[in-house]
Amino acid sequence: MNIGIVCYPTFGGSGVVATELGKALALKGHRVHFITYSQPVRLDFFNENLFYHEVFVPAYPLFQFPPYELALASKMVDIVQNEKLDVLHVHYAIPHASAAFMAKQILLTKGIRVPIITTLHGTDITLVGKDASYEPVVTFSINQSDGVTAVSADLRKETYEYFAIEKDIEVIPNFINLTRFKKQDKSHFKAAIAPDGEKLLIHTSNFRSVKRVEDVVRIFDGVRQQVPAKLLLVGDGPDRPRIEKLCRDLGLSSHDVRFLGKLEAVEEVLSVSDLFLMPSEKESFGLAALEAMSCEVPVISTDAGGIPELNEHDLTGMVSQVGDVDDMVKNALYVLADENLPRFKAAARAHAELFATDKIVPLYEACYQRAIDSVMANL
Repeated sequence: MNIGIVCYPTFGGSGVVATELGKALALKGHRVHFITYSQPVRLDFFNENLFYHEVFVPAYPLFQFPPYELALASKMVDIVQNEKLDVLHVHYAIPHASAAFMAKQILLTKGIRVPIITTLHGTDITLVGKDASYEPVVTFSINQSDGVTAVSADLRKETYEYFAIEKDIEVIPNFINLTRFKKQDKSHFKAAIAPDGEKLLIHTSNFRSVKRVEDVVRIFDGVRQQVPAKLLLVGDGPDRPRIEKLCRDLGLSSHDVRFLGKLEAVEEVLSVSDLFLMPSEKESFGLAALEAMSCEVPVISTDAGGIPELNEHDLTGMVSQVGDVDDMVKNALYVLADENLPRFKAAARAHAELFATDKIVPLYEACYQRAIDSVMANL
């Protein structure tokens, strides 16, 4: 199959999932063409079936904002036509689904029919898509897609609640590379960070308000008052200065809380961690939690969005209501107890294996084939 993938090339969940999907498809023999404005950060290895096509947006004084959607649609037309793509898979509804619709209509004038698959990842529906200035286009673009998927049942439910969607939305959860994300022997690293055997708590995110990183710090502060512990913060974003100030106000030094910034090899840090904190206000799936679980790190999370579909209470970790820091402290201490932690670690890895690449990628292949068959049947 000749597949085009359109995504954001950043560290965000949708870009990571799209890139990992493309890599997995290439390893299975499909030819995969990435179409985006810069090379995806996870597109980090060579394969004869992987191709990258940059979308160039010319700058004209007439435009206050570069017309990326038009440039993207034109690039899609070019790649579909010249690379003979069988299907276009766009990740994140805005603006990729609407650009794909434009490209599809242009291609029809050339006698070329290509099915469009749109995957909804979260904020394209729960935040941006609800904006009144975008809603009509989002609704239209999703309804014009030949196949629609969502990364969790909660996201599918919310999409139907807020948009007049006429299409069936198939739930295909995010997946994990079990070979990469597994517990590694990094005992030397753990000894350097926690020389006295302290428990290591970890959080990874883009440090935005929806992630509630302040709650992460307050949970850690409650835990360390009863158990020797340290906190590792992976990532960066607009809330970091506020988090640093909170740490100072609580008397937490750089020995207690380490800001590690953006790390590509996050699995190495997860390998030495004992507990992952995800007190998010909203998550459509919780890919970072899945990565932690795959490295045998149980999760303390909220019950927001699709997180409970991943983090099973009292099995892979514990679940609390959004903002209930006291309950999350209590749950964290329960999981970290020496008599409980081994059970939670083993269950976290076992549950992560249900989301293995080789279990989820075939669902996308089947989705592509159904869309292709449908288009061919209507010729």
